[in-house]
Order: sequence, then structure tokens, then C-alpha cells
Amino acid sequence: MKKKVKVEKRLKMSKFERLLYTLALFLLVISPISVVFSKATLSKINFEVEKQKKEIEAQRKKNESIAMTIDELASLTKIQEVAEQQGLSYNNNNIKTVQDEE
Repeated sequence: MKKKVKVEKRLKMSKFERLLYTLALFLLVISPISVVFSKATLSKINFEVEKQKKEIEAQRKKNESIAMTIDELASLTKIQEVAEQQGLSYNNNNIKTVQDEE
């Protein structure tokens, strides 16, 4: 009787092949992690942009309100009112019109 001896042949990988397999495995693991990280970063940036837009809109409304207040305070009736409170009077004869010559 002959005994059958199983001979296992083992393929030897070169250093370059091992490096390629290691690199492929590394990329396979890192790719999903980098996608999640980049999406989280993008989400954070979008949140900050929306926050800045709200702040800009609030400042714009505040500026409009201040401009309206300035217009009210610069009106002729308000100027006459303040002048009367200070003891001054409005005399149309003392007003001189200056025209710009072009």
C-alpha cells in the first residue's frame, strides 16, 4: 500500500505584491472613513454659511431701521421742532439757495 502524501504548494508573494495587497486593503478601509469625514465637514460648513446669512440679514434690517431713523430726524418738521425747543425760529428770508454750476 502506498500512502498518499499531500503536498501543499504555497505560492510565494514577492515584496512588491505584498505591498500592493497592503495598499489595496488600506485604501479599502480608508475610503469610507474619508467620505464620511468629508460629508461631515461639508455639513458643518453649510451650517456656518446659513448662520452667517441670518446674521447678515439681521444686520441689514438693523441698518434699514437706522437709515429710517436718520431720515425722520433729518426731516424739516423735526428740525423746526428742535429749533423751537432751543429758542430758535424759522425765518425763510434767511435761507439762501446755493446752486452748483457745472
